[in-house]
Amino acid sequence: MSASIHADARARPVRRSFDTDGPGQTARVGGRLAAWLAPGDTVLVSGDLGAGKTCFIQGICAGLDIAEPVTSPTFTLVNEYDGRLGRVPVAHFDLYRLDDPESVLDLGFDEYLDACVCLVEWGDKFPEIMPSDAVKVTIEIGAGTRRTLEIAGGGKLVADLEAAVR
Repeated sequence: MSASIHADARARPVRRSFDTDGPGQTARVGGRLAAWLAPGDTVLVSGDLGAGKTCFIQGICAGLDIAEPVTSPTFTLVNEYDGRLGRVPVAHFDLYRLDDPESVLDLGFDEYLDACVCLVEWGDKFPEIMPSDAVKVTIEIGAGTRRTLEIAGGGKLVADLEAAVR
């Protein structure tokens, strides 16, 4: 199932919540999402500090066969993962330390949008410059390692993700 998220996301945006029991299951949902991603797709991930944004993105990258370690680009602001190791190139952004949309654009954000799968931590900070058809993931902290992931995207994508938490 390697269809892009765009066609379905524009036609029928669907919002669904998933409860996970720990980091492994959170990453598994991300890995399942990876099956839908292609260059030009964007995933916006938001949640409090320690919610599991990077864990979710690590799952996506594992699902995209990225072999190198995936860490949050908190200080570098963007990490690029070479498509030679995976099936598509990935640009992983962390917008936590940025104060305005111009700072994001100064990173060359708009140049990555068509060439890579863009994974954006704190993706809710600057909605005015984010693609309107991006998949939106909000992670809420529960008791212990439990998390609730609210994912908004195409109907087929959301239905497929349900299998990852069963």
